[in-house]
Formats: sequence, C-alpha cells, structure tokens
Amino acid sequence: MEKEKFYISTAIAYTSSKPHIGNTYEIVLADAIARNKRLEGYDVYFQTGTDEHGEKIEIKAREAEIEPQEYVDKVAGEIKTIWDLMNTTYDRFVRTTDPAHEKVVQHIFKKMYDKGDIYKGEYKGLYCTPCESFWTESQLVDGKCPDCGREVEEKSEEAYFFKLSKYQDRLVEYIESHPEFIQPESRKNEMINNFIKPGLQDLCVSRTSFKWGIPVDFDDKHVVYVWLDALTNYITFIGYDVDNENAEFKKLWPADLHLIGKDIIRFHTIYWPCFLMSLDIPLPKQVFGHPWLLSGGDKMSKSKGNILYADDLVSKYGLDVIRYFVLHEIPFADDGIITEELIVERNNSDLANILGNLVNRTIAMSNKYFDGIVENKGVTGEPDEALITKLSSLGKNVKEKMDHLRIADAIDEIFNCLRASNKYIDETTPWVLAKDEAQTDRLKTVLYNLTESIRICAVYLQPFLPDTAEKIFKYINTDLTSYESAQTFGGYASNTKVNESEILFQRIDNK
Repeated sequence: MEKEKFYISTAIAYTSSKPHIGNTYEIVLADAIARNKRLEGYDVYFQTGTDEHGEKIEIKAREAEIEPQEYVDKVAGEIKTIWDLMNTTYDRFVRTTDPAHEKVVQHIFKKMYDKGDIYKGEYKGLYCTPCESFWTESQLVDGKCPDCGREVEEKSEEAYFFKLSKYQDRLVEYIESHPEFIQPESRKNEMINNFIKPGLQDLCVSRTSFKWGIPVDFDDKHVVYVWLDALTNYITFIGYDVDNENAEFKKLWPADLHLIGKDIIRFHTIYWPCFLMSLDIPLPKQVFGHPWLLSGGDKMSKSKGNILYADDLVSKYGLDVIRYFVLHEIPFADDGIITEELIVERNNSDLANILGNLVNRTIAMSNKYFDGIVENKGVTGEPDEALITKLSSLGKNVKEKMDHLRIADAIDEIFNCLRASNKYIDETTPWVLAKDEAQTDRLKTVLYNLTESIRICAVYLQPFLPDTAEKIFKYINTDLTSYESAQTFGGYASNTKVNESEILFQRIDNK
C-alpha cells in the first residue's frame, strides 16, 4: 500500500546574518513534526533552505568588500551547519540563488504579466531596508517601521505591481470556508480584520534601485522583488514550471503545512495564496504562524546584545537539552522566554530528575537484583493497573496533541507518564521487595513494568529527543521502537538482558 504523503516546509532563512536560537526554533519544531509523521507511517517530504536576494544582502556584501554571491554562500553554509547540528532530518535544503529556481521565477513573472496580473507603474512609499517592506504613513508606529521599529525612508522608483486587489474577494471566501487554513485562530482574525478587509493594495514585485536579484527577463532594468522570489521556493524546488508540472510536483503539492514565524504570516496567507490563484495552483492546506522565542522577555537583537546562538547553547548544555527546551517552553500561540537559568532549571527538573533518574534507577535495580535479566512473572499489584492504563492511552493522547500542532502539550503527555512511573517506584518499593524472597516474582514484575513503561515513553520521545530515545533503546536492549509496538502494554520481550546505562542528563549547578 502506498504511504500517504506529508509535505512540510519551514520559511527559508534570510542570509543576512547567522541565525539565532529564535530562528533555529522553527527548524527544530518542523523536524519534530516531520519525525512524528514518519513514525505515523507517512511518506514525509521536509523542505527548508535560504532566501538569498535583496538590497540588504547587496549592502552587507559591499560593507564586507566581497561579491553578494560569496557573501550568501558563507551565510547559507553557516545556516546549514546549524540545521545539521540540531539533528534535523530535512529532505532538501534549497537556495534561491539556484539557477533552476531563478529560471522558473522568471517564467512565473512572465506568466503573471501576460495574464494581466502584473503591470508597470511607479512606486512612492516609505521603505524599511532591513525588512525590505514598503509602508503607508498610517501603518507606521511612531513614524517607524511597524515590524522592526527602525527608521524608514521615502523612496520612489519605477516598479512592476501584482494585482493583489483582484484576488481579495476570492481570498476572503477561501479563508472563511477553510477554517484550518490559518493557525492559530488569532492570526486568522488578525489577517482578515487588519489587512484584508480594509482593502488590499497592489503589491510591488520588482525593483530598479539595486541589482542583487533575479532579473526580469523581458525588462532587465528590473529585478524580481523579494516575496515573489522567496515564496515560490515551495513549488519551484519540487518541479513546478509554468508549462510543466513534473511527477514530484504532482505528488507533493499542495503542501500540507507551511511552518513560519508569526511576523511573516501576512506574506504567507495573503500574498502567497493570491500568487497561487494567479497561477491556477491549489493553495497549501495549512499555514501555522508560530510564536517567538524571546531572550529574557525581549525580542533578540544585536542592538540589545541579547542574542543567543544554538551552537553556543548546544556546546554548553547538550543537543537534546536545547531541543527539549525550545519544543517544550514555547506555548501554542504565545511567545516563550529563553534564559540560561531557565535552561538549567528544565534540565535539572525534567530531564535529569524525571527522565534520567527513572531510566538509571530502573536499569540499576535490574542489574543489582537479577543480573540485568528483565522477566515478566505476571504477579500484579494494586498500582499496576493505573500505570498500565496510563501508558496504554499515551499514543492516542500524543497523536491528538500533535494533530493540532500542540507540541509542548504532546511532550507533557509523555512526561506525565514518566512521572507516573516514578510514582510507581515509590508505591511498589522494589528495595523492600528485594529483602523478601517470597516477593521475588513480584519484584521481577515491577521491574518489567518499569522497563516497558520506559520503552513506551522512549518510543514517543523519538520526534523530540531522538538521541536520548536511541540511548534508552540501547540501554534496555530493544528494537521495538515503532508507534505500533507501543500501542499496547507488554510488548517488551520477557527475559531480555539490559545493558549498563550511563547518566542521560547530568544535573547542572545553578551557579
């Protein structure tokens, strides 16, 4: 039977500078979703990459006294290195300076122009260079860019425009008839009420004041402006061209999930759907605008000096500690806060105490009392039923949370089962049972139940803490790692010999 496909993408990272932990959160979030879908049996395609054109890059390259291509090659390399460091399982890392992408973007521009959806005009507006966005006077906040708070400057130049206004009614109708299209709900209301209903302005899609972009092939004074170039990456790299949709495109499109930061939701839920309507292509099934990770409560910025980088944090605390933190500490719709104190707190309370302690205690007891042999004697006691019932419904609970992209809540479901397993140790007191020979079979059953609980929790931890889950499987000596194997309690083979374990997470001194 052919597997059902699942196409997930992140936003492509802008190559102006090295990504901080807030940018890195998105790729880890996408990776957890992709890994979960693979374990559910989907044929997953996971795309990420870099956005490499624009005035900001041209300026940065000039300041560095190198060519723009050399500049973006360096930064794209840094971004890919960090994505790999975070153990993310993307299928394709795309770059918008890829000649094949550039060619298709030119074809798309020409098709929209021939259709009458793109026309030439003059742009006068207030422009923010860092955000590469034009604003009207009324959109400014205290006279500054509403997105980044920096100064704007007045610019006017010849430009091509896309008729966004033409698709306004169709877009509203689509959003209202597809309630799952924009998530969370609050972002959907914001887009409709603040941006669409007041009336969509036609969109500037070319520039003449800089050269670092894809040339408009029938008017070489112009380069294609950022959003038409960047957004189309979701289709150009899977085989779309205006006269030809190859087998990969037909299989993968529409995307099942565009995962993006809440700051670029407007581009993905207004501009992008209208571009696709112009091309007569189906819209993606869902756009999820995730919240931000704030450094000590503030947005990360060089000027504030509060930037944290993933590679620094990983080398200090370990990969799965950082994966756990960013996945667990960011709520579904509200911003999360990261500080090194909070990382230490989570490491000590959740990872070392709840998870690490349980695994090490259980394996140590099996080694101490039974030379590592874990055997199910079926001698059950009162606390067993509660534990088994809880573990047997874990898969259903995790699935329900993951289906609604409530990643932190899915992790909580697993940790609630780990807490229940720790409580089970306190209730069954294996060290007391060990003193009474008549209780040997009961003790064996208790240690079996604990080992099976650990296995089931490790199965569901795989999308979030892949390295840790793998270590646990090695320690308890099992290859039963599929979701299917964790549906019912009791799959762990009786008479398995566990291995020696090492401490999974070291406690960190707060100082």
